[in-house]
Amino acid sequence: MSVPTVSDIVQEPARPDTPVPAPSETPDTPSSPFFAGNPAAVGVPVFVAGSVALALVLIGYVPPDAAGASIPIIAAATGIGLVITTIWSAGVGQTALASIFGIFAGFWLSYAVLVLGLTHNWFAISAAAAVHTQALFLITWLVILGLLTIGTLRLPLAFTVLFVLIDAALAVVLAGTINGSSNLVKTGGWLTFAFAAVGAYIYFGIATQATGGGGVPLGTPVVKTQGVAKTRG
Repeated sequence: MSVPTVSDIVQEPARPDTPVPAPSETPDTPSSPFFAGNPAAVGVPVFVAGSVALALVLIGYVPPDAAGASIPIIAAATGIGLVITTIWSAGVGQTALASIFGIFAGFWLSYAVLVLGLTHNWFAISAAAAVHTQALFLITWLVILGLLTIGTLRLPLAFTVLFVLIDAALAVVLAGTINGSSNLVKTGGWLTFAFAAVGAYIYFGIATQATGGGGVPLGTPVVKTQGVAKTRG
């Protein structure tokens, strides 16, 4: 059995028991090139860009009073880029990709709103409540991304490693935030660099395929789909 690649995720195999509609019943499908191709070719690199920017903030590359330094990249590039990628994924009928990119669009955009809101006092949150406000954000997204990790175990292993590293980074930053530990927050920053590196590896495979190459190995899924395994021998 061959190892699934990124193209396996974008091009979902047809189920053998799925009825083929008669020509008169076939819905109109967009023929524009906009509704073709691999949405991850945009989504993955803008995700990596936001991850690197956040990691630099967490490890202290910028002073503490410049926490918003990453927001131009995270909001304007990563957030908006992932929204575009989500629409593109839905346009080509890729539910799993639309779900993944849509969830991360929500994460990055809400992070930007959180930082801007706290630094500009948009939400009338006192300084004493700021720590638990950040913890609320981290706990909420740790739950959602934990569910995403479990729900996507049928994807190639590289994606599972990516999501597990993201979960670990959020957990460590949460612990550092609650306990006021700069060392834990910095550790979360290095974990962020780690999942950015995995994302860069995945993007390398996408770019290689897009330019006529064979992609890169992404690993065997943790949970194998029997139906897909049979169709691919």
